[in-house]
Amino acid sequence: METLERDLDLTEIINGEEVMGPSPFGKHQGVVGNLYLKIASFVLTRDLGKVYFSPLDVIFEDEFNRLQPDILFISKNNLNILQDWIRGVPDMVCEIISPGSYERDTKVKKAIYEKYRVPEYWIVMPELEEIQILTIEDAKYKVHSIAAIDGIVQSKVIAGLQVNIRDIFE
Repeated sequence: METLERDLDLTEIINGEEVMGPSPFGKHQGVVGNLYLKIASFVLTRDLGKVYFSPLDVIFEDEFNRLQPDILFISKNNLNILQDWIRGVPDMVCEIISPGSYERDTKVKKAIYEKYRVPEYWIVMPELEEIQILTIEDAKYKVHSIAAIDGIVQSKVIAGLQVNIRDIFE
């Protein structure tokens, strides 16, 4: 029973170390909900794959890194990684940045996603009303699309998906 309880919490394993994140604030959850609805409805109506939100473990190659991105997308061609948890590399991961998670999400977790070559990484900053979409090019993340306060970001991995910033931070 103890293992089950640990699997249902907000614990991540980052570079071999257990890290327990705090419960998110209401603003964070509002942004997650708005963004999830936009992405999931787009993916569902086009039958492109599956979209999930945290907590759901993503386990890369081994148990050394077991992360819980706020939102993730798995394309139809990659659905074999969906098992008890996600075991492999999702096509897109998204982290909503809180003041207390900035370093972990924009540096530590970004480096892990880059190491395992997650094709697309969304960094969402509610405090700045900004979304950055990074894509892997030559094994490194490069900015693919960015918008703040106003404007639209466009996914490379989820072809045709455009998100208006105002719809996410309202």
